[in-house]
Amino acid sequence: MKNLFGTGVALITPFNEDFSIDVTGLQRVVEFCINGGVDYLVVLGTTAETATLTAEEKQLVIQTVVKTNAGRLPLVLGVGGNNTYAVVEELKTADLSDFEAILSVSPYYNRPTQEGIYQHFKAIAKASPKPIIVYNVPGRTGSNMTAATTLRLAHDFDTIVAIKEACGDMSQINEIILGKPEGFLVISGDDSTALLTVLAGGAGVISVIGQGLPTEFSKMIRLGLEGKVGDAYELHHQMELGMSLIFEEGNPAGIKSIFETLQICSAEVRLPLVEATKELKQKISKFLSTLTKVSA
Repeated sequence: MKNLFGTGVALITPFNEDFSIDVTGLQRVVEFCINGGVDYLVVLGTTAETATLTAEEKQLVIQTVVKTNAGRLPLVLGVGGNNTYAVVEELKTADLSDFEAILSVSPYYNRPTQEGIYQHFKAIAKASPKPIIVYNVPGRTGSNMTAATTLRLAHDFDTIVAIKEACGDMSQINEIILGKPEGFLVISGDDSTALLTVLAGGAGVISVIGQGLPTEFSKMIRLGLEGKVGDAYELHHQMELGMSLIFEEGNPAGIKSIFETLQICSAEVRLPLVEATKELKQKISKFLSTLTKVSA
């Protein structure tokens, strides 16, 4: 899966003042990411506020990204949930022809055992016509998919080709990297540990801040993959404050504030999320003004 190396970005869904989807804003976000040098785009992930989108709105987002991208970058589609059979049914009926792979989150809220998580992804692996990136994000799901479960899935199913790992525990990430089968990719799901993951042998990142700082972030990851540690860390330190700020009041309120500052789209989010406070927006604006611009 060479197309999943480097910097993927979990695209936001821009909204108008009436909370309808801002199609023009989404087009601008996609163009900004492509022109900034990211390697692939992730559609309908958590950052897209997918939980608050109707089925029709999801299709509008997919159509807009596919049309705007026009085949330039690989696309990954988020297809996940905590009802295994509903996810399987969606995979059987969805048109996935424009997508390189699907990204599927470990079941949330139900808090299954490790065996339950394994059986969930086993069912998805058997149903999916596309390669699968499993997604571990304990802070959102309420349960951690252990390294042992990840490795079991990686060894048992050829269609499970990668993990987006957002556990925040480098010892767990290193255990997966050391025990994974050849060709299985470990992709960081945390902006703050992305470089560490790459330097440990990971394949890259699916980033939030990377869509707001596409040139800087994708260059950092490329330098990391090339083993240019000092240069990569120089960029990491420049962006470190921003990585913290955008999650200070939750995701995607922070990254949308970056896009508002860049005049690409508004900072509107849908309830139960609320827009970033004036204070946070000021801190983000100040951070952007002090960031040293780099060339791709």
